[in-house]
Amino acid sequence: MAAVTVTETDALARLPGGPVPYTLRRSPRSRGLRVVIHPDRGVVVTVPTPGRRGWTDPERLVHTFLVEREPWLRRHLERLAREQAGLAAWGGLRDGASIRFRGALHRLRIEPARPGIRRSSVERVGGEEADEIVVRLAPTDRRSTGAVLEAWLKPLARAAIERDIARHASALGVSPSAITVRDQRTRWGSASREGRLAFSWRLILAPPEALETVVIHELAHLRLFGHGPRFWEIVASRRSDHRTWRHWLRDHSTELHGALDEGPPPARRPAQRLGRETDATTTPRAGDERSPSPDRSGLHRACARAGPRRGQGVVVEESPGEQCRRQAQDDLAGQRPTDELLDAREAVAHGP
Repeated sequence: MAAVTVTETDALARLPGGPVPYTLRRSPRSRGLRVVIHPDRGVVVTVPTPGRRGWTDPERLVHTFLVEREPWLRRHLERLAREQAGLAAWGGLRDGASIRFRGALHRLRIEPARPGIRRSSVERVGGEEADEIVVRLAPTDRRSTGAVLEAWLKPLARAAIERDIARHASALGVSPSAITVRDQRTRWGSASREGRLAFSWRLILAPPEALETVVIHELAHLRLFGHGPRFWEIVASRRSDHRTWRHWLRDHSTELHGALDEGPPPARRPAQRLGRETDATTTPRAGDERSPSPDRSGLHRACARAGPRRGQGVVVEESPGEQCRRQAQDDLAGQRPTDELLDAREAVAHGP
């Protein structure tokens, strides 16, 4: 696999409603202008490198596009700010704060471990007013409270995911070749053509129905890639209310991804040179369905297209096309998996 070099610089868009800082990202992988509203990094604009024809000076096109889409841009920035403010109000990982487990809010109780205990532990118990998750921190354990909780949650997530796979795989006529549970930051789950499935351990924080929906979604991809009507029929055959739980994940995504943060939401990260990335582009095979999901709110928020057309300057149109969302997410992640289930932590705009 070839390696590519990506660079990032700070920039400022002076829009009619006020200035908006953004990161200008130049990537050889990019074929056009894409705007991603990222929960940690703010607005990230990805454009091709200057070597691609027409992209020597992209700032004018970026500015024109952001002006055209300013209501869209500010709507998503404001929503993200509200979500992060709500998350901060929960208090972070402190004693008495709230945290979800299997969709239900639990009181977090943090206390020292008994003398002589060398490793921190976590236990779920029933409290007088609400269920509690008790974290007992050992003085010799250097892990943070978040790390201790994550180590407890990951095996529980794998067990729940494997139970749902066992429940649905045979009915769908598929058999995964491998199952991975990790901290996927841009998707809840993914499937490869080799039969490998990957899931975010944070699904254990969501209701069991939401976790099951993601499992069914990825198992369905082992029968059919793409998100056309046939695909959704397969998903609905196992979970008729899948749209409800996809919406739940979309609406609670910022909360779940920030659940183990031990402080306020991070400020916009400074731009930096990313150095080398791995180009793992996957070429769709003939016959694959790539039609967009009929549910535009799905597990993403927005997608728009813009770019230079002959004599037309910038053309803007709303589009539910999942290819732009997939490319934008994967550009930030530095990889191109065969399929992914986006988690709506990012609003995406795309240009050809």
